[in-house]
Amino acid sequence: MALDGFQSRGGAREPIAEINTTPLVDVLLVLLAMFIVAAPLLGASIPLDLPAVRGTQMPVAPTRVIITLDARGGTFWEGEAVDADEMDRRLAEAATRLPQPQLFINADRSCRYEQVAAVIGLARAAGLGRVSLLAVAQDAR
Repeated sequence: MALDGFQSRGGAREPIAEINTTPLVDVLLVLLAMFIVAAPLLGASIPLDLPAVRGTQMPVAPTRVIITLDARGGTFWEGEAVDADEMDRRLAEAATRLPQPQLFINADRSCRYEQVAAVIGLARAAGLGRVSLLAVAQDAR
């Protein structure tokens, strides 16, 4: 038996082309023995006396409020026309709700930027932190 990985045939040394499976069988037998020993432990359980816990209520998803700004300068709260004082009052009331509603601003394309910025400023001043702008995709028009 050649220990260097080569065997002699007629004076020429050639590499051994056979796979030695002995180490593979050794490893598989060791793993089999470990699984046989460990298998009974998988079904064992430990008796525990766990405390009773009362479940808490899941938080309510925030509501959505849509403020629409038209090209003529009109402001609408969920489709209802409102003036500046009414807008301040509704924003302050919305800021006290838990969870706070998410505010969406739907502005007309020809609406002045100052009007949009004013509504965002009023919402921030009232304490509303979640303000988003709605847009229409280009291919939808």
